[in-house]
Amino acid sequence: MFTRVANFCRKVLSREETALAEVEEDELQMTVIPRESHNISRKDISENALKVLYRLNKAGYEAYLVGGGVRDLLLGKAPKDFDVTTNATPEQMRKLFRNCRLVGRRFRLAHVMFGPEVIEVATFRGHHQAEEDSNAQRGQNGMLLRDNIFGTIEDDAQRRDLTINSLYYSVADFSVRDYVGGLQDLQQGIIRLIGDPETRYREDPVRMLRVVRFAARLDMTIAETTAEPIPRLATLLNDIPPARLFEEALKLLQAGYGYKTYLLLREYQLFQPLFPILSRGFTEHSDSQMEQMLAQVLKNTDTRIHNQMRVNPAFLFAAMFWYPQLENAQRIAQESGLAYYDAFALAMNDVLDEACRSLAIPKRITTLVRDIWQLQLRMSRRHGKRAIKLMEHPKFRAAYDLLALRAEVENNAELQRLANWWGEFQAAAPPQQNHMLKNLGDEPVARRRQRRPRKRPAAPRRDNSSNA
Repeated sequence: MFTRVANFCRKVLSREETALAEVEEDELQMTVIPRESHNISRKDISENALKVLYRLNKAGYEAYLVGGGVRDLLLGKAPKDFDVTTNATPEQMRKLFRNCRLVGRRFRLAHVMFGPEVIEVATFRGHHQAEEDSNAQRGQNGMLLRDNIFGTIEDDAQRRDLTINSLYYSVADFSVRDYVGGLQDLQQGIIRLIGDPETRYREDPVRMLRVVRFAARLDMTIAETTAEPIPRLATLLNDIPPARLFEEALKLLQAGYGYKTYLLLREYQLFQPLFPILSRGFTEHSDSQMEQMLAQVLKNTDTRIHNQMRVNPAFLFAAMFWYPQLENAQRIAQESGLAYYDAFALAMNDVLDEACRSLAIPKRITTLVRDIWQLQLRMSRRHGKRAIKLMEHPKFRAAYDLLALRAEVENNAELQRLANWWGEFQAAAPPQQNHMLKNLGDEPVARRRQRRPRKRPAAPRRDNSSNA
C-alpha cells in the first residue's frame, strides 16, 4: 500500500515539474522578426560596429547588436552608441582585436577603439547558480558586487534590465531576436523590468533610476509591477557610491528630458537620495522659490539640448542649490554676527559639502559653482571700472543667466531692472556703456573702506658733534 502511494506521489510531482518546465520554456520562447518585418537597415548602423560584428562572425563566434541601439533603430531614432554582445570572452576579444582594451571589475567588458568612437562588447551573461560562486559576489542587501558569469544568449536576454533593451540584431541573417516580449512592450510604450522587480532592484538599485530615465526619455508608461517596489526601495540608492550617482544624475538631468525626469523622480521618491538638501525644501504645492527655480532651470536646459546648444553642469547645480545657499548664508549671518560676505562663504562650504556626500560632484565643477554664486554678490556693484572687469570674468555669462533666472522666479522688480541693465550693457558699444555707467550716479555707491595713513618712520637725528 505504501509503495502504491509513493508511486502516485512521484507521478503527480513529475507532472507538476513537467508543467513548470513547459511554462518556463514558453516564457523563454524566442521570437524571430525577419528582415522584411522590421525597419532596421545596415546603413543606419555605425560602420565600426558592423566591422566588430563581421569579424566576430568570421572568427566563428556569435555576435549581435543589442540594447539601446536596436531599440532606437526600431523606433526610427538615431542611436547615440552601438553595443555588441557575443559568446567570445573578453580575453578572446583582446586576441581578436588589437585596438581592444578590457575595462571594469564588476562587469568585465571589451572596448574596441576606433579613434573617438568606442564599440562596447560584452560577453553573454549567465545566471547565478550559487551565492558562493567566486565570479558572483553579493552584498548583504542583495546588491551584486561582482558579476562575471558567462552564459548563452538566452541567459543574457533574461539578465538584461528592461524588455525593450533586450532585443538582438544579427548581421548573419539581418533578423531581430526577441526572448522577453520586448518588441510588444516597445510597440505599446511600456517600460517593464525583466524578472522579479524587487530582486532586480536589490541587485543594482541604479535600475530604479534607469526605469525612470527611459520612461521620461521615450515618453512611455512604467508597468505597474515594475513601478510598485520603487518607493519602498528608494533608500537602497544610499548604498551606491556617490561617484556613480553623480554620473547617473547627469544622465537624468542633462539628456534633454530633465524636467519630465525630475517629476518622475519626485513621484517615486527617488529625488531625496540624490539631492537630500533640496528635498527638505519641497512644499505641498511645489510653489516655493527653490522648486520654481528647479522647474525653470530644467526646462531651460531641455530647450538648450534640443536646440543642440551646450549645457554646463556647473550652471545647473549653481541654480539648483542657490536658494539653500541663500538660506544658509542668512542663517549663519544672523547666528554668528559675521559680515554677510563671510557668512556667504561659509554657507558655500556647508551646502556643497552636503551635496557632495550623496553626489561626488568633482572639484572642477564645485569651483565654478562658487564663482557663479560669488558673482551674484558683485553684480549690483557697477560703478567705475567694476562693470567692465566683471564682464571679463570667465563665468560672467553663467552668473548673468542665474541673475535673470532669479529675477524671473522671484518676480522682483529691483532684480529685474538689474538683469535688464546687464543685458543691455553686454550688447552695447563702448561709448554707450560709458553713458550707462555715468547714469548710475543716482544709485548708492559702495562705500570704500577708508585706510588710515601709514605713519612714516621718524628721520634719524644727525649727530654734528663729530664734525665739530
